[in-house]
Amino acid sequence: MKNLKNFLEESKLKVTPQRLAILKEIDKKGHASIEEIYEKIKDSFPSISLATIYKNINALKDEEIICEVCLHQKPKYELKKESHAHFICKKCGKVEDVPFNDIVRKEINKTYPNTQKELYIYGICEDCKKKNKC
Repeated sequence: MKNLKNFLEESKLKVTPQRLAILKEIDKKGHASIEEIYEKIKDSFPSISLATIYKNINALKDEEIICEVCLHQKPKYELKKESHAHFICKKCGKVEDVPFNDIVRKEINKTYPNTQKELYIYGICEDCKKKNKC
């Protein structure tokens, strides 16, 4: 995997400690909301505001460094990667990546070229199944 600093260096965006902190938090969580990012980095950057997080998230999206995952709740953000589906737990809201195999990826791209593809799978995650013995 690339160094997160390289994502910024290869874009039009300036490398700043705040942007790096945002990317590190998204990378660490896999899928993070703006509020989750803010809560994690505000102690390291006491003067940072939610508005600054929003502004940087939009800039990172515009440069295609991150993607927005549109859930029924608040959107979450992830680092840009190959096409994949998202599994969303109906109990705890946890989001997990579900990779496509090459055959599925090729068929989707052939059938729906030049379109944004988002596939969501809803169910109960393993942790919640264990807790509730579903």
